Amino acid sequence: MKTNIGITEENRQAVVNELAKLLADEYVLYTKTRNAHWNVEGVDFYDKHKFFEGQYEELAQTIDSVAERIRTLGHYAPATLKDFLNLTHLTEKNRNDNSPLGFIKELLEDHETICYNLRENIVPFADTYKDQGTSDFITGLLQEHEKTAWFLRSHLK
Repeated sequence: MKTNIGITEENRQAVVNELAKLLADEYVLYTKTRNAHWNVEGVDFYDKHKFFEGQYEELAQTIDSVAERIRTLGHYAPATLKDFLNLTHLTEKNRNDNSPLGFIKELLEDHETICYNLRENIVPFADTYKDQGTSDFITGLLQEHEKTAWFLRSHLK
């Protein structure tokens, strides 16, 4: 059945194209955070192990919300690792050590990259594509990523 929610198909497609990139970013960040959780080492191992666990659990919920927003707009969410790797703005780094600070710095960069990309889409989603719902949705995600970036940044002081 046709999606009739007051947004043209062309506008919904443009928004979904950006949401697909966001979904890929969130999934790659989730995987990188899992990596930190599994492989972190050091004197504060247990604290960082639990810290990263809380972060990947939050990211799992975010991933589901982004995919469901894509479905709400009448499109299918990308759902393969190949798709995610082709769409993401994030990169994986070869690690020489598994120190907490190394993981924290890398994850901080990724959260900040996502913040930047979210911020760039808030106004176009609302004004250009007439999709205030998705604009509001990503504003909430921006606030979540900003808060996590603050938490990560605070570990580096």
